[in-house]
Amino acid sequence: MQKFGSVLIVVCCLMVSGCGVKYSFSGGSIPENMKTVNVQFFENIAPMVYATLSQNFTEGLKERIRNQSRLSQVNGDADALFEGVITGYDITPAAVEANSDRAALNRLTITVKVKYTNRLDETGESNFEQSFTQFREFSGTVQAQEETLNREIIKLLTEDIYNRAFANW
Repeated sequence: MQKFGSVLIVVCCLMVSGCGVKYSFSGGSIPENMKTVNVQFFENIAPMVYATLSQNFTEGLKERIRNQSRLSQVNGDADALFEGVITGYDITPAAVEANSDRAALNRLTITVKVKYTNRLDETGESNFEQSFTQFREFSGTVQAQEETLNREIIKLLTEDIYNRAFANW
């Protein structure tokens, strides 16, 4: 039985390493020949602006790629390119208090338009241009929670973008 387990492990390893795509346990699959990535600055063009959102989002996407892939980040030509803009930053009521016109619960929503280019893919099938939206609900004033809410939403957005680019989700 122990011999069978050892053979099964070897076969599984060979199957994974024999493919032209590198698999990782973080959920991504990055082509073997992809070595570099360039994440451009994401300008905030939303009507409502949070001062540090552009910088925080751009750095959050870089950090996600750095922590979940083997890609080297470069400023010039790269095998993969992320660029885009922050198009939405909205605070809307999510639930209204009974017998009042005040919001009992609010929602902070951030939308980012992303263009991903895989310069190694001659067919262009893995390239995309897509908007990603995430939100968090909160009670009370936004000022007291805005930084934390932004951090949580950026984490969700960068996960969605990473998965779309490298896991085809």
